Amino acid sequence: MRNRLLYLSRHLPWLVLLLGLDTMSALLLWLSDAEAFGVLVPVILLGTVLLFLMVALALDRTAQKRRNAFHTFLNNPDLINEESLIRTVSASERESVRLLGTVLREKDLACSRAGAAAEDYEEYVEAWAHETKTPLSLLTMILDNQGDEIPALAAFKLEYVRSRLQEYVSQILYYARLKSGRKDYLFEHVDLNECIDEVLEDYSLLLKEKEFKISVQTPELSVFTDRRGIEFLIGQIVSNAVKYSAGGQEQPELKITVEQSETEDVLRICDNGIGVKACDLPYIFEKGFTGDSADAGKKATGMGLYLSKKIADDLNLGLEAGSEYGKGFEMTIRFPRVTTPHKGKQGKPLP
Repeated sequence: MRNRLLYLSRHLPWLVLLLGLDTMSALLLWLSDAEAFGVLVPVILLGTVLLFLMVALALDRTAQKRRNAFHTFLNNPDLINEESLIRTVSASERESVRLLGTVLREKDLACSRAGAAAEDYEEYVEAWAHETKTPLSLLTMILDNQGDEIPALAAFKLEYVRSRLQEYVSQILYYARLKSGRKDYLFEHVDLNECIDEVLEDYSLLLKEKEFKISVQTPELSVFTDRRGIEFLIGQIVSNAVKYSAGGQEQPELKITVEQSETEDVLRICDNGIGVKACDLPYIFEKGFTGDSADAGKKATGMGLYLSKKIADDLNLGLEAGSEYGKGFEMTIRFPRVTTPHKGKQGKPLP
């Protein structure tokens, strides 16, 4: 109803014009001293208003039909909807509608091809990453079972290469996972200490290489999240701590603590590395951002913290960063408290 009133208001100038003509007609009748002047003037005015309303409503109905046909055509610009729209427009507009339909169909076809190509590329990347895991597993098996037969320096280098490759493969898989519509997260109660120990074990060689002093002060804690996701998230933070560790005489340190409150559990991972400049800190979660933190920034891909932020958002976790340049970096992961009722034999929640 409101739309119709607005439509009528747009045509008020025409009503004013018609009423002006009625006024002139009434004046002529009055000047001619017509006997029926008093009767004809109200009839003329009433007829004018009624004619205006009928024409305006008819035009409004036609315009509404045209709008509906146009919206349908935009959503699906096939030939059937194009012909339906053409029947509602003037002859001068039909050629424009046909041109628009051709362009939209070409764009839709290009988008479909691009989507299919992106899906093929995604499947290829995932297949490549999974296939790469086979030689990595073989290399891990050799290093575990025959490490004593390999010279210490060669074994160390091989293990270093294996660790880095494993990290990059994990990044590729998680990137593909985030971009696809198939996110197979498994939310469950996870022992946070087990996740931390698993990550530190995976990065043990890199931590030993830089002679990190590690301090883990975490109570027994179960969080409701996806195990693989949180391990990847912690792993990227530890990897960054290693990558941007301080040089010189100062021993690198990694400190992991947990703070608990009634509403959330907060995991803090701190290092004493080179940190991040204040001007770079707001952008560290952006895709491809590496900053200019000495030589480490030149080797970085800018994907680790970007993926970490995306995964944290998917898992409904708070992820915050803080740093004082030259004195260290701190990453905070906030786990909201989630209570899930345990069920008894009859499927009823237990008290």
